[in-house]
Amino acid sequence: MNRLLALAAALAFAAPLWAHEIIAGDLQIIHPHIPQPAATAKTAGGYMAIVNAGAEPDRLIGIETGIAAKSEVHESKVDANGMGTMTHVEALEIPAGGTVSLDRGGYHVMFMGLTGPLTEGEMHKAVLIFEKAGRVEIEFEIDAPMGMGEMDHMDHSTMDHSKMDHGSGD
Repeated sequence: MNRLLALAAALAFAAPLWAHEIIAGDLQIIHPHIPQPAATAKTAGGYMAIVNAGAEPDRLIGIETGIAAKSEVHESKVDANGMGTMTHVEALEIPAGGTVSLDRGGYHVMFMGLTGPLTEGEMHKAVLIFEKAGRVEIEFEIDAPMGMGEMDHMDHSTMDHSKMDHGSGD
């Protein structure tokens, strides 16, 4: 338990003063944010840290939001040859007593088919869906744009974003 408290304290001190968090039972979602994409962008990446202070693991199994036609958890990887790939992750395990960071170059939320521009300083509602904790309402803060981000060098050839389901998001 002391390790968990030390980790939580380290995250609190490492996070910028403007960071926000949401507590839902044993889960703590720290600073869900989206770096501002270009005004004409059709995709964006969302990032946060999820801390599970509980005695059992949980799994992030879905994301709902009105800012995009489709939202999924993806994992970015770079192979030994420097080729970047991105793959959809059906469920992301949040281990008991652990923290999972959704960050550049790793796990992240992929927003596909943005419904409009995202402007720095805005807050956009979303729902994270966990296997055990259920539906957790959050807000993604639109942060300052990133320079060359992971989207600029990823190999999207394995992801067919052009054939997205533009249905109701169910």
